[in-house]
Amino acid sequence: MKAKLGMSPIAWWNDDLVELSDDVSLEECLRQSRSAGFTGMEKGRRFPDDPAVMLPILRAADVTLCGGWFSGTLVNEELAANKDRIAPMIELFKAVDAPCIVYGEVGRSIQGDRSKPLATKAKLSADEMKAYARTLTEFGEWCAEQGMPLSYHHHMAAVVETEAELDAFMAASGPGIPLLFDAGHMAFAGGDVLRVIDNHHARISHVHVKDVRMNVINGLDRTRQSFLDAVALGAFTVPGDGSLDFGAIVQKFADYGYEGWFVVEAEQDPTINTPLKMAQVGHKELMRVMTAAGYTVETQGFPKG
Repeated sequence: MKAKLGMSPIAWWNDDLVELSDDVSLEECLRQSRSAGFTGMEKGRRFPDDPAVMLPILRAADVTLCGGWFSGTLVNEELAANKDRIAPMIELFKAVDAPCIVYGEVGRSIQGDRSKPLATKAKLSADEMKAYARTLTEFGEWCAEQGMPLSYHHHMAAVVETEAELDAFMAASGPGIPLLFDAGHMAFAGGDVLRVIDNHHARISHVHVKDVRMNVINGLDRTRQSFLDAVALGAFTVPGDGSLDFGAIVQKFADYGYEGWFVVEAEQDPTINTPLKMAQVGHKELMRVMTAAGYTVETQGFPKG
């Protein structure tokens, strides 16, 4: 089985907490992640939106674009508006041969609002969840028809956060909207990460290997503290530096024959947790557990020729 290892630039520059950002260029970010062994990088705020500009940067770094976040609003906004906003991103991602666009729901979400405690996050009724899931399926099918599949990101402080909410979403949606599995977000939400893989492996098309510090998470007062407070306190980290058993997680994916991207997405304070060092720690741990699970990790970055 083959796998690819990528990173998110959120370790270098945080889009929601600008103070948790390192003053490095895109080129230096790519250089550091590639030197640690990663062959892919998801799109961040310092990436150009013109493929004619992006491609030479990726080629020079020997890194491929392995995904990127789209802030969707389908829980409270029309399909047409989301289609209009995602259309340029679809064309960009097609031009640079990215595997998928990560759909993150920000409608009715408090994930980006530091004034809103975790306990105040929106909850959908059963009927609302069904309607939302049907809309996402339609949107996912449309994006795939345009030539770029989506991968749906369950997320803390969003309308699909908990294991039960994800189960309800998956039951009401269809294969037209694949799933991004994020181990850290599911653990933070109190879910059983291995059971989620068991239940939904057939739809998982992209994986975020985010680790957590459970001592930080367990110490939160969710009636007072927000998702961004948790990030600032160090709730997330890279595999090998946190509380999750990535040996078991990766083995579970291997058992189901998953082949594709495993992306380290670990937002932290770069002045405390140096991004290059964290990248090296994460890559070393992933290589250890992936080799044990029988994966061959691809070493080629930007496609040759």
